[in-house]
Amino acid sequence: MGEGSWVGLDVHARSVVAGVIDQGTGEVRSLRLQPGGETVAWLQTLPAPVRVVYEAGPTGYRLARACAEAGINCVVAAPSRLRAAADRVKTDRRDAERLARLLRLGEITPVRIPTLEEEAARDLVRAREDARSDLMRARHRLSKLLLRHGLVYDGTAWTRESASLSPCKPKPSAAAGGCTDAGTRSKHEVSRARSSSLPSHASSRDTAGRSRQWTDRRSHRLGEESAPAQRREERPEATL
Repeated sequence: MGEGSWVGLDVHARSVVAGVIDQGTGEVRSLRLQPGGETVAWLQTLPAPVRVVYEAGPTGYRLARACAEAGINCVVAAPSRLRAAADRVKTDRRDAERLARLLRLGEITPVRIPTLEEEAARDLVRAREDARSDLMRARHRLSKLLLRHGLVYDGTAWTRESASLSPCKPKPSAAAGGCTDAGTRSKHEVSRARSSSLPSHASSRDTAGRSRQWTDRRSHRLGEESAPAQRREERPEATL
């Protein structure tokens, strides 16, 4: 382990930060690269043998496969098995340099790099599980929305039979004493339906009566406020 280069990579979607330990002086230097072929080309310029490590993450194993094709020893580290950093300040450069030091000390726990077929099957299973979870959440949201409006399907829900045009059975209303769809409508719709069922002359008469009551109350209140001033004017002046 006294010769060669030890490289730690902090891999992101748009950039790769590399920390490399100099084989002669032990000095650690870092630089920023573009992901893909530029990273592999730079690794090939380092003194051999080159040992590379990066953490497993959402970027996958493309970089590890590219390094293997170029004859570079690349290890994908398990993030849960890495020793915690003593410094609380976390940057990309420090993470890359720490990985290079751990690789040189032999304290990296690698993960198995799956084949392309295994990774494709894994992605398919994960996508199916995500789709099932999304479908279940959508069903729960819809069923709870209908339940809040008093609509309950009379039968086994989410089957081929329930997908037909069979209507939902409304829950019985306590006020009506039976099954009604009034509970499924909003208060605004119910009040609008009641007002539209009244005759036009009755609605106008009620509106005029309410405006007259409001005018009478306002006149009465203004009269009460002006009464003390009138009493002060009518009071005779005291004679000296």
